[in-house]
Amino acid sequence: MTKAIFLDRDGTILKPIDTEGENFGYLTRPEQVELIPGAADAIAEARNKGYKTIIVTNQSAIARGWLSEEEFQMINGKMYEMLLKENPCAVIDDLFYSPYHKDGVIEKYSVEHPSRKPGTGMLLEARKKHDIDFSRSFLIGDAYSDMMCASNAGLKSILVLTGYGKMTQRKCLDEKLKIDFIAEDLSAAVKYITEYFD
Repeated sequence: MTKAIFLDRDGTILKPIDTEGENFGYLTRPEQVELIPGAADAIAEARNKGYKTIIVTNQSAIARGWLSEEEFQMINGKMYEMLLKENPCAVIDDLFYSPYHKDGVIEKYSVEHPSRKPGTGMLLEARKKHDIDFSRSFLIGDAYSDMMCASNAGLKSILVLTGYGKMTQRKCLDEKLKIDFIAEDLSAAVKYITEYFD
């Protein structure tokens, strides 16, 4: 079995956009893609230490009709391109996404679905596909749903303070949700993992 670092995308690898702007801060165009500084090197270091790097991302903008699946894949393509430009070893091994939301307008996606974080569907699918040992794996993200998802799956959780991280930290305190480590950003999160678990 292999070990993995599960990564949220927006707010963890990619800079969030203005939440007051169009579509409430959802990335909907490739030209909006901007890496958080150090993210590419952090991903490269994780892979160098033998971790699979797997993105698990909620994408309710698809259910809401703000983003097509083709546009979503174009955004991912731009992200992959930018990561490799910064560090040729910054390879994402796989990406899983949940396009569902019960308040969506696209009928096939307007349902509650176990893949949507904090549900564990994406993680379980990744575990089956890549033979992942959850006991040696981590989930890194900036949202409360990421921390809940890690808890639900029995993964070690790392909260990054980029994106919604500071707000999430307060909510986790209020809800008494345990976080295994709090990091300034993805670089600090991977440094913690590689220093203390390898």
